[in-house]
Amino acid sequence: QVQLVESGGGLVQAGGSLRLSCAASGSIFSINVMGWYRQAPGKQRDLVAAITSGGTTKYTDSVKGRFTIARDNAKNTVYLQMNSLKPEDTAVYYCSAGLSWLPGSWGQGTQVTVSS
Repeated sequence: QVQLVESGGGLVQAGGSLRLSCAASGSIFSINVMGWYRQAPGKQRDLVAAITSGGTTKYTDSVKGRFTIARDNAKNTVYLQMNSLKPEDTAVYYCSAGLSWLPGSWGQGTQVTVSS
């Protein structure tokens, strides 16, 4: 079993930046892909960005050029640097981890609120 602990959410004005972190523990040998999803009120949980252990990345179109996902394999940690934040980025952000692009484990979520 994999445990994921997120940190770094908060309140920021539009145009500002935040960095999310997620540390994995437990059965980390089963992790290939780590990523971030987000869920706004009344909406489904959608992929924001993901990265493999080899560094291959995937982003949803709306964050390309603004968000950067990175990973420290030695620390079993994934980061999401979010720049030029917009009010529509407001959501609960969830860390994910799994053997494939489909998440197998989830973090508890961290709130990101962008004010206009």
